[in-house]
Amino acid sequence: MHEKVQCVACHIKPAFTDVGKNCADCHRQSDVHRGQMGSNCEQCHTVKGWSVATQQVKDHQNRFPLLGTHSAVQCEDCHKQAASGIFYGLSTECQSCHLKDWQNTTNPPHAQDPTDFPPSACQGCHRTFDSWLDASFNGNHSAPPINFPLTAGHANVPCQECHVNNNYHLQIAATDCGNAGCHLTTWKQTNNPPHPTAGPTFSASNCSTCHNTTSWTNVTFNHSVTGFPLTNAHATVPCTQCHVNNNYNLQIAPTDCGNSGCHLPTWQQTNNPVHSTAGTAFGAANCSQCHDTISWTDLTAFNHSVTGFTLTGAHLTTPCLQCHTNNNYTLQIAPTDCGNSSCHLTQWNSTQTLGGNVPNHIAAGFPISQCSTCHNTTSWSNATFDHSTTGFPLTNSHQLAPAGKVTACAQCHINNNYNLQIAPTDCGNSGCHLSTWQQTNNPVHSTAGTAFGTASCSQCHDTIAWTDLTAFNHSVTGWALTGTHATTPCTSCHINNNYNLAAANTACYPCHTSDWNKTQTLGGNVPNHITSGFPQTCDTCHDTTSWADSTFNHNTTGFPLTGLHTSLQCAQCHSTAAGGYNLKAPTGCADQYCHQSDYNSTNSPVHAAAGSTFAAANCTNCHSTAAPFTTTSWNHNSTNWPLTGNHQMSPAGAITNCNQCHVGNNYGLTTGDCWSSGCHTTDWNSTQTLGGAVPNHVAANFPTSLCSSCHDTVSWADGKFDHSTTGWALTGGHVVPTAGGVQACTDCHVSNNYSLTAANTVCYGCHVAEWNSTQTLGGSVPNHIAAGYPTTCDTCHTTTNWLNATFNHTYFPIPHHGSVCADCHQVSTDYSQFTCINCHTTTAHQPTQTNNTHNGVKGYTYGPTTCYNCHKNGGSG
Repeated sequence: MHEKVQCVACHIKPAFTDVGKNCADCHRQSDVHRGQMGSNCEQCHTVKGWSVATQQVKDHQNRFPLLGTHSAVQCEDCHKQAASGIFYGLSTECQSCHLKDWQNTTNPPHAQDPTDFPPSACQGCHRTFDSWLDASFNGNHSAPPINFPLTAGHANVPCQECHVNNNYHLQIAATDCGNAGCHLTTWKQTNNPPHPTAGPTFSASNCSTCHNTTSWTNVTFNHSVTGFPLTNAHATVPCTQCHVNNNYNLQIAPTDCGNSGCHLPTWQQTNNPVHSTAGTAFGAANCSQCHDTISWTDLTAFNHSVTGFTLTGAHLTTPCLQCHTNNNYTLQIAPTDCGNSSCHLTQWNSTQTLGGNVPNHIAAGFPISQCSTCHNTTSWSNATFDHSTTGFPLTNSHQLAPAGKVTACAQCHINNNYNLQIAPTDCGNSGCHLSTWQQTNNPVHSTAGTAFGTASCSQCHDTIAWTDLTAFNHSVTGWALTGTHATTPCTSCHINNNYNLAAANTACYPCHTSDWNKTQTLGGNVPNHITSGFPQTCDTCHDTTSWADSTFNHNTTGFPLTGLHTSLQCAQCHSTAAGGYNLKAPTGCADQYCHQSDYNSTNSPVHAAAGSTFAAANCTNCHSTAAPFTTTSWNHNSTNWPLTGNHQMSPAGAITNCNQCHVGNNYGLTTGDCWSSGCHTTDWNSTQTLGGAVPNHVAANFPTSLCSSCHDTVSWADGKFDHSTTGWALTGGHVVPTAGGVQACTDCHVSNNYSLTAANTVCYGCHVAEWNSTQTLGGSVPNHIAAGYPTTCDTCHTTTNWLNATFNHTYFPIPHHGSVCADCHQVSTDYSQFTCINCHTTTAHQPTQTNNTHNGVKGYTYGPTTCYNCHKNGGSG
């Protein structure tokens, strides 16, 4: 809207500053509100149209929005001076409009109790704008000072039902139902029980113990708080059945059934047993030991273990009277005292005539107090005896049939003798197997020594089968049977029933004498043990698996057999001349009876004359058992002179015979020096006449001990010297030979002078001629001598190309428009002087023109170096 307004409408004066930016700055004179609405016009108006805000005003979008029924009220109902345009000054509090409503209230009359119902707190109950009459208390009825939470039925009760006579100052606890004036009448009218006479539990102050706010008549009482919780059948019994004559002051323990006046008549009428005469266990105070609240006649609850006699097995289902004869419930019997208890005494006595597997307990002296040793409560007749408790466990055939072969205890316990004191292994003396032992004949045990004594039956026999003799552990004799010995019949060794063989009889020879003697004629790989003087320790070669398959561990002799030695016949080494099998370990291959003849016949070299390296004791340096003796392999590294390159034997190298180096069978060489060894002396001397790139080693006084500095074993003539070891590495044109550069060592080492020091490595010493030539070369090459250049040539020159010199012109960039050094440095003897105006002599650079151009430039004076002061980069300043 502002963009269509004429400028002068706002900018009244020609100046366009100090014009206000607020609406009121322009619209104050036309303010129909007369300032009543303040200066913040934009709360209602916008720049889109000044009258657009009419609807916002009607909607009352300000500090008091019109909600609910307020929106239907005419403006004049509240703004009494609206006709005169006055809309300000009204309060937003309810009482400013509803004070008369507050004064006229009757339920409750607010004006009579302004403390609890102050006119300034209407919104506490009148929470909506839909209806002034639809009020509800919005306070916290649970918080102070009320402290009475409204729950369940209380939440729906009209206020005046409790606040009688408009009394809103009640100070009643939430649980004080009887004294509150609410339920006192109901409390007084109670008859089941009559609460006023039923004791403190039912006092008017304890209503909440049973009653709640959900329903007054829906009573639930927690009987546990009395110390007597109601469980099972007690929970459904009418209160008056126990609380006779309205007696609710009972002090009875839950287990005191007999004394409580509840079950006493029942207790007095009992006859199975008669509880009154059956002892303390059946006292009126102990009903709960057998009876419970589920059913009075259900007697399964009695825990018999409290008597010290736990009922198990068939005892659980036995009628009480069978044990408690004549109503005797004062029995003091141990659970294991079956015989003395008058329970099983009859069964005990009957064992005298039962027979069969049942021993006569009386004749056998079985203790009557230990019936439980064999009998249990599951079945009296199904008795089992743990024979291992006697120290004689029954195993295998000793067990009663069908598990074993014994049909009755009397087979061992003859004449009802159950007092046997026999060890499980004392088979012969036990009266069981003695007759069998006496009848043995293979061997006759009675004459076969202690190993076959009657006390030793268990060494061979076991309880599985008496005739099963595989159980004998021969190792107990000190001679364990292994291999074929384990299957050899006993009599093959124990001839003539001789079972008294001692440890001395365990040697192989006594049994294998015939095998020993046969070696004299067997031949082949079997040596004649007798003539060879073999000791009779047969097990050195033979084992129990196969006598004929003998093997000898030659390592035990100190001379292990390896390679081709393993395939030789024993006699090839153990000849009669050599001493047979009594050979001592050889000290070397060339011993008399081994390879001595091979050693003596050598000629390349003749080993006997070739020094200690080829001594008879050192054959293994070249020879091994892996190949024939004539096949050799020599490790030259062991001489501290490894063979490399052409020093190796052909075809790897150029040597075809050791004699090429070891001239005159000389294997005593001790030096690795190429010259001193006499190998390359001729090559050394030839350098005096070879010429070319090869220096005269003799005249140059090259050390003869350092041939390897230049020469290697690949090619003697291809000598290479690492010039960097002199402190002067050869680079660029210095490398020999280089096109346009050094062609031979003598180019630098003139007159065979190889004694140059570090002082001779400066360029000037070699390039004096080039230095002097700068006096006449001209052009871009300055006269080095006249200019006083230092002789540190490498400042400009490199080894790549001497003529392609470059100087790092630090103070001024070059090249500069094709100029040469002399163009600027016109004093050839002093290159510290220079001039710019020698070249810059055009009309523009004359003093007159230059001065005019630089008029006003600070520090300017015309001169040869003035330009440089500003034009250091060669361009415009």
